[in-house]
Amino acid sequence: MPVLNYATDVPFSEGLSPRPQDAEPEPIRVAIVEDQADTREGLGVLIHGTHGYRVTGSFGSMEDALANIGKQLPDVALVDIGLPGMSGIEGARRLRERHPALLVMMLTVYGDDERIFEAMCAGARGYLLKKTPPARLLESLREVVTGGAPMSPEVARRVVRLFCEIRPPEKVDYDLTPHELRLLRLLVGGHNYQSAAAELGVSFSTINFHMQNIYGKLQVHSKSEAVAKALRQRLVK
Repeated sequence: MPVLNYATDVPFSEGLSPRPQDAEPEPIRVAIVEDQADTREGLGVLIHGTHGYRVTGSFGSMEDALANIGKQLPDVALVDIGLPGMSGIEGARRLRERHPALLVMMLTVYGDDERIFEAMCAGARGYLLKKTPPARLLESLREVVTGGAPMSPEVARRVVRLFCEIRPPEKVDYDLTPHELRLLRLLVGGHNYQSAAAELGVSFSTINFHMQNIYGKLQVHSKSEAVAKALRQRLVK
């Protein structure tokens, strides 16, 4: 998948505009969480150099972001998934827990079903691939602040396809136990197997055992399908 280098591939005329001298409404405040220095710096130049936007923080890891993003809380956190240490998906969930008003938008090379659904369940309000043109990236930041859920076209098609493919049976009677429902609720809330095990006070192997039972009862083959079916049929609240 081609990845746009925001440090070198962005002409000034595409996205950036001079800042006027007159007083203007407050800009959209953006924090960047990206481990690749050139991409992080390029995004900073693009966003902070465009009228109506301001970068409040730039972090090379999620641990750094969690420790410092609250010092100048942004409107939007633009987050990569493949970070060293804590992943962007787990970080998105923790950012939302600590700062409920913060909007999280993923910017990543990953466009697979599993990561898309994990990110959405963790609280991401948008999901863009790194080949997104600069002008569309800026437009998406404004869109998410005004209540939208911007996605790259490929991601949107995957979301629609997954929901359409997971059709309910004629009679919904999955016979899920209270423990299985609690585990499913945690997964819908953005937890992975390890964090769900910690939350429930059980081992990873116990979680895996219960997930195999859930897969069989729901007639699915992956966590993303289980989460999608639970959301579609309102199995958890």
